Amino acid sequence: MYRKILVAYNGTPESRSALQECIRLGPDPSTEIHLLAVVNPPPSVVIGEYAMVSMLGIEEEIQAEKEKMEHDLNDGCACLREAGLKVQTHIEVGEPVPTIAELVDQLGIELVIVGHSRHQSLAMRWWRGATDALLVEKIRCSLLVATDPK
Repeated sequence: MYRKILVAYNGTPESRSALQECIRLGPDPSTEIHLLAVVNPPPSVVIGEYAMVSMLGIEEEIQAEKEKMEHDLNDGCACLREAGLKVQTHIEVGEPVPTIAELVDQLGIELVIVGHSRHQSLAMRWWRGATDALLVEKIRCSLLVATDPK
């Protein structure tokens, strides 16, 4: 049985499927469930004197996205806790693939659960980041891919 599970969550139907897969596994109440939302900073081009204005705009965008993700995480956390699971939430800013890989190493995660839409290519954000890094190649644990059952 897995003792430490990381569920990637962003409030989409696919990530809700990841929550349901976590519950379906029936982890022991002592299992640590880590619910992760990753805020992907917007790409920006910063040139010369416009650097400060551009950075302020980016910080505001990131803060707004963090607030939205925090709301989504609270909903996901409530769902898992209603199932009797012990949950810790994490909001990180960065590229999803390296962020997930870093938390896997940091926390000693044994299973990562991600959602995947049947309508998106395999190049979706959990599989490949902007750095073209494959999640399955970056983590040293099991990976469960949950799909929307529809």
